[in-house]
Amino acid sequence: MDIGETGVKARDVMHEGVQCIGEHESLRVASQMMCDLGVGALPICGDDDRLKGIVTDRDIVVQCCAHGGDIDQTTAGELARGLVWVDADASLEEALFKMEQNHVKRLPVVERHRLAGIISEADLAKELPDNKLAEFVHRVYALD
Repeated sequence: MDIGETGVKARDVMHEGVQCIGEHESLRVASQMMCDLGVGALPICGDDDRLKGIVTDRDIVVQCCAHGGDIDQTTAGELARGLVWVDADASLEEALFKMEQNHVKRLPVVERHRLAGIISEADLAKELPDNKLAEFVHRVYALD
């Protein structure tokens, strides 16, 4: 999607104050955190305080519950795969490209090797014109 060079950086759009779930915490703990925070996804951070992935409410249902998994025994880290992220100084255009190419609706923002925030569709809705937001949504939800 070409939105032109806006000069807007990932840090300008991201939601700050994101809480991580520890990679060794259970999916029950992750579910409770999501409920308490009113969110559908949590970044997963390792013992080294580095970003390991993201777990979504859908991941918990599809990858654990639907297969008879135990949400008290399965850890958030077990669902951490294929991490996609963007540097805080990256352009909004780069962030959108990564989200579209990887069909992700939430993109962690990293600064100095640490999680700084996350960009969600709601954050983009505040920044993009309606026609560009519609194009983004179409591309993220499109099947390869």
